[in-house]
Amino acid sequence: MTPIITRARLEALLTAARDQHVVIVGDAMLDVYLRGDVDRISPEAPVPVVRVRDRKLALGGAANVAQNVAALGAGCDLVAVVGHDAAGSTLRDHLDAGGMQSRSLVTVARPTTTKTRVMARSQQLVRFDEEDDADLDATDVERVLAAIERTLPQATALVFEDYNKGVLVPAVIEGAIALARSRSLPIVVDPKFRNFFAYRGATVFKPNRRELESALGAAVDLDHPAALPETFARLGVEHLLLTLGERGMALVSADGVVHRVPTTAREVYDVVGAGDTVTAYLATMLAAGANTLEAAIVANYAAGVEVGKLGAATVSPDEVLEAYDAHHADGALLSA
Repeated sequence: MTPIITRARLEALLTAARDQHVVIVGDAMLDVYLRGDVDRISPEAPVPVVRVRDRKLALGGAANVAQNVAALGAGCDLVAVVGHDAAGSTLRDHLDAGGMQSRSLVTVARPTTTKTRVMARSQQLVRFDEEDDADLDATDVERVLAAIERTLPQATALVFEDYNKGVLVPAVIEGAIALARSRSLPIVVDPKFRNFFAYRGATVFKPNRRELESALGAAVDLDHPAALPETFARLGVEHLLLTLGERGMALVSADGVVHRVPTTAREVYDVVGAGDTVTAYLATMLAAGANTLEAAIVANYAAGVEVGKLGAATVSPDEVLEAYDAHHADGALLSA
C-alpha cells in the first residue's frame, strides 16, 4: 500500500496539535554533558585528564518526550518520579522554563535518575549513572496513580515512556490504560523488556525490531507476516510501529496490513533522542485527529530532522514542514 499525506493535511494536523494536551507517564532523567579537552594522562592512574570547558544540562527519557510535545505547541503533563535532590529541582526548573507542567512529578526517596557524560573532542569518554531502578513500592505506586488520575481529565492522548527505571510497574500501566480507555484516548507505548506484555489495550506499541524479537523469542519477518496475528494476540495492542534504523519504520496493524515508511533523514549526526521525538509526534498527531498511518508519517519526518542534530533535541512544526518540502516538492509522501 502507498501512504500519502498532502501538505495541506500536514499543516492542518500541526495546527490542531496546539490544542492538544498529552499526558506522559514514565522515567524522567536529567542528562549532564561535561565537555572539555584532554592534553595529558593523570599521574595517579593511566587515565586521561579532562579539563572541563563547558557544562550542559538537558532533559532525558520521558522528560525529553515532554519537551518535544511542548515544541509542537501542545500542552503536556509529565507523571514521573524525582528525588529530594538538586537534580530533581533542576529537572523541575527545566520543565517549567520550557512551558511544561512539573506539577505531576512525584517526589520519592530515591535519587533523580541522572546520566553524566564526559566528552572530549566530540567523543564520549565515560558515562556516570546515578539512579535506583528498583520497582516503586506500593505507596509510591498509589501516588503515581493519583497523579495520573488528576491529569487525565484534560488529556487528549496518553504516552508510556519506559526506560526500566521502576515507574512503569504493572499496577501503574494497567490503571492508567483503564482510565485512558474509559475516555477513548489514544495510547502510545515506548516499551522496554521488564513489562513488555503489560500494555494490552494500547493504540500504538512502538518497540524497535530488536526489542520485539527479543521479547517474542523469534524473528519478525515483515515480508511474510503469517506469524503477526499470534504476535498481536500476545501483545493485545491495535498497531505496532517498528523502528528499523536507516530503513525507516514499519506500521503493522492487527489485521496484518503492513505499511513501510522510509526514512526522510538527509544527514545523520546523532540518533540519540530520535525515538523520543517519534513518540511525542505520534501521540500528538493522534490526539490532533490523524489516523495511525498519518501520525507515523509525520513522526517519521520529525525523526529525520532530529537525527540531523547533536544530542537529544526538539523538533518544531516549521522544521517538519521544511523537511516535507525538501523531501517532496510535489506535496505528497509516497512509499512502496
